[in-house]
Amino acid sequence: MLFTLHKSTLLETLPNIVITGSKSESNRLLLLQALYPELSIDNVSNSDDSEVMQKALASTSNQIDVSHAGTAMRFLTAFFVTQEGRELVITGSARMKERPIQVLVEALNALGADISYLESEGCPPLQIKGKSLSKDKVTLKANVSSQYISALLLIAPKLKNGLELTLEGKITSVPYINMTLDLLKQIGVDTNFTNNSIKVRPLENLNSQQQKLTVESDWSSVSYFYSIVALSPVGTEINLSYYKKDSLQGDSVLASIYIDFGVITTFNDNSITLLKQTDSQVETIDCELQNAPDIAQTIAVTCFGLGMSCHLTGLHTLKIKETDRLVALKTELEKLGARVDITNDALQLHTSTQITGNVNIATYHDHRMAMAFAPLALKTNLNIEDAMVVSKSYPTFWEDLKSIGFKISK
Repeated sequence: MLFTLHKSTLLETLPNIVITGSKSESNRLLLLQALYPELSIDNVSNSDDSEVMQKALASTSNQIDVSHAGTAMRFLTAFFVTQEGRELVITGSARMKERPIQVLVEALNALGADISYLESEGCPPLQIKGKSLSKDKVTLKANVSSQYISALLLIAPKLKNGLELTLEGKITSVPYINMTLDLLKQIGVDTNFTNNSIKVRPLENLNSQQQKLTVESDWSSVSYFYSIVALSPVGTEINLSYYKKDSLQGDSVLASIYIDFGVITTFNDNSITLLKQTDSQVETIDCELQNAPDIAQTIAVTCFGLGMSCHLTGLHTLKIKETDRLVALKTELEKLGARVDITNDALQLHTSTQITGNVNIATYHDHRMAMAFAPLALKTNLNIEDAMVVSKSYPTFWEDLKSIGFKISK
């Protein structure tokens, strides 16, 4: 479905926006809840990906289809190999069948799992025969997607001898690994992360103090409001719930990055207030985003909307997301009049003072493409193709934008 975003101005008084729980935290906790049924979770994400996780974990079918949900594919693969006696096939969309999973499959098989490929070598669909994993040591390249690492860590407490994971080289997305380890600690699991070695001890059952957790709202989703405030006049202010200063989410680095755009973040009891305090005093944004690659699209679009340049690095994992996000960003920004150079792990946006309006932005089945470009409606008219792809992580996105003054028609 194509949405037309008409050039908009924010309302003078903006409502408080409540953003659903973090997809990253929710999907980790949903897997842990499947391993430890006594665990209860509040503020679970209402995203498509988390619904896929919930349905798959509750299903008794011998075929699980995760559609476009990459996190679900990786986490569920690890989960189902531990389910003794159960045999099933896990598959997904056409794009999912192109996304690599060999690193995780080889690691699980090295621990004693029984996983085989049904179509292309190294990609879903997978045939899984659940069994008890007999080994407790495995080594991975450290620069792989953190989701492979987290998938292994999440099942580790239920392995007979736990897990000792060795990472070779420079580690990618450390905050997401730390998020997984912190959630494990919150339910009572003994973990140790020293240098390039991670050890997780087995845990049979939870005690009564570790049986209820609340999911923090999603920092990736709040990035679009940082962009909106940055693209708005000085004095624009918006309040968003539920957020905390000591967040586990790597994307919480937004609070410091957007200072360069003139946006100040104030942490309240369980919310944040974003204030456009001043126009940006810098001409270019230089960010290393290895630990927070999901906010690269938002930052690039913000810079373009403000006529700034940016140099974003540490983006090698973007090539294996819902689409090749670096190529997609270059293609769509250039439709709007930008000049963009990309490599395998970086994006350079050159300063441009003109924005070409009334163009169609393709989203490539990627929720973040739709949401990252939407704030440009504060500068010009544009059309978002396949606009409801946002339901993957933020189903109420368009309604929330309308509530603050965006003019949107179908």
